[in-house]
Amino acid sequence: MRTKYFLAIFLFLLAFSSNAQCAMCRAALESEGDSSKAEAINNGIVYLMAFPYIMVAIVFYVVYKMKFKKKPQPDTE
Repeated sequence: MRTKYFLAIFLFLLAFSSNAQCAMCRAALESEGDSSKAEAINNGIVYLMAFPYIMVAIVFYVVYKMKFKKKPQPDTE
């Protein structure tokens, strides 16, 4: 049941189209008239924005695995 919620949230967030340019960058790039350069800048911003989230997710995964690591059962023989 929990995995369904995580999957639904992930797919919901994945569906949004990212438009990460600040207003000043957008104004400077749109004034030139070359939209390919503006799109390249936007893609670079989104690319740089993704790495902190990926790193935090990896840290949480490692902590989760360490916390719920199975301890070996001692032999009674």
